[in-house]
Amino acid sequence: MKVENTQVQMRKGILEFCILEIISRGEVYASDMLEELTAAKMIVVEGTLYPLLTRLKNASLLEYNWQESTSGPPRKYYKLTETGRDFLEQLRATWLELVDSTEFIIHNKKSQQL
Repeated sequence: MKVENTQVQMRKGILEFCILEIISRGEVYASDMLEELTAAKMIVVEGTLYPLLTRLKNASLLEYNWQESTSGPPRKYYKLTETGRDFLEQLRATWLELVDSTEFIIHNKKSQQL
């Protein structure tokens, strides 16, 4: 078994959460999201982002609007809907719970003795 496969699956599992977090800061262009996700080593290919954005939009978690660009065609900027904000709050709570649970397991002296 290759550790890289598990690492990829772990990243995929939290990618949606990370995308919603980025969008929660305000309207954002997809290439800016991609740049941040790549810098954070969360995503490396553009083909992963766009289908996920479409799925989130279809689930009414985000919406977009077109804005004119000085350097080319209009750009699509994404923002969270109210439903998306509520969804993100639930994901944040779940994330914090998972971090606490994982830290407990990693640092639990009793489990280290097994």
